[in-house]
Amino acid sequence: MYRKLTMLIVAAALICALPAAAEFQLDVKEFELDNGLKILLLENHAAPLATYYTFYKVGARNERPGITGISHFHEHMMFNGAKKYGPKMFDLMLESNGGYSNAWTSKDMTAYYEVFSSDILELIVDLEADRMSSLAFEPEMVESEKGVVSEERLVSTDNSNGGIIYEELFAAAYMAHSYSWPVLGWMTDIKNFSREACVEYFNTYYAPNNATLVIVGDIDAEKALELVERELGGLKAGPPPAEVVRNEPTQRGPRRVMIEKPAQFSHLMRGYHVGDKDSPDLFALEIIQNLLTTGESCRLHQTLVNDMEIALGLWGGFSWGFDPSLFHFYVACVPGIDYDQVEQAFDSTMADFITEGPSAEEMERAQNSLVADFYKSFKTNNGTAGKLGRYQTLYGDWRLMYQFPEMIKAVTADQVKEAAAKYFTSKNSTTAVLIPEGGAL
Repeated sequence: MYRKLTMLIVAAALICALPAAAEFQLDVKEFELDNGLKILLLENHAAPLATYYTFYKVGARNERPGITGISHFHEHMMFNGAKKYGPKMFDLMLESNGGYSNAWTSKDMTAYYEVFSSDILELIVDLEADRMSSLAFEPEMVESEKGVVSEERLVSTDNSNGGIIYEELFAAAYMAHSYSWPVLGWMTDIKNFSREACVEYFNTYYAPNNATLVIVGDIDAEKALELVERELGGLKAGPPPAEVVRNEPTQRGPRRVMIEKPAQFSHLMRGYHVGDKDSPDLFALEIIQNLLTTGESCRLHQTLVNDMEIALGLWGGFSWGFDPSLFHFYVACVPGIDYDQVEQAFDSTMADFITEGPSAEEMERAQNSLVADFYKSFKTNNGTAGKLGRYQTLYGDWRLMYQFPEMIKAVTADQVKEAAAKYFTSKNSTTAVLIPEGGAL
């Protein structure tokens, strides 16, 4: 097995481009096997622990009507048995050796990780190689897990007012693109997944050529590479995944959806289409997200919760996606307060922000907060591995993460104001309102 090896000690060009970040450099070693598997290894000997992350470039955006939610379903099936380790054995083997695992699925990618004592790395690689090469999809396990995921959807969406309005907002905001459906999928699709569809999806998207492996911690990088190459190097690459068509038409006017169901108070959501991960407004939007929705000092919280006392709480944000994202806001209305009053206050606060832009003090606070959060994410092996894997999966180059602090610091108040005016328009908006059934609020 041949391998392409690049010892990624940051190039002089990168250092010159990012002088302020020159002191923060990770000695990541990057490899790619012949089957297309990308490997990032970083030694950290502060404690005898390690994190093993596997990122797959697949999420809800890769699905189609009839199999919505199948990426998340595979997240469950990956723990339900393969050729060597049978049903439920993955976690049993890991936990009996002091480790733990978890996974998550988004609209753009799926990731699995283990945190463990570094002396069981060989077991971890064996477990991961088993399920990447020969996930079983036993018929009884497929049927059983369909029941589990259906129940998860009932709890997190169908019986959750917050979950329902979030789902309704995206379904209304997107007319054609696959970002319209929920990561969990529609209930009818979940109940009708076939074993054949699952196997086909797995063979395409959970192959080494569609994956990035990241190991961070108390490891010897060369020995770890030899181990991974021995266990995973012989796996076959899968067929090239189909390109996702960016087929969402330009929105021509405001959209609105009303939901009535049993509830203690009204819920309000607003969404605006923004750009993708390569948008020139990406970092201005990060600052907007911080200024409007992060912490009790943010504008919306100060106005709606503290000053007017018409909201119980709020949150919002957007995703760095392969395709244009939706910047969304959620507000929980105080019981007895008409949602119209909350919506008017929301619109007024947004209008003031668009007109005035952020103050110098707000800009400094937001920039400092975002840069600090960026560096804090590297405090643990898990945080570091997650950051490396996300950037590698999204951009094909983890080193682009070094640009974040300087790009955030380079954003001006005028750019923030311009981005807000560009995206937060009535024509570009979708509003979802959930009101208590039988009530006016």
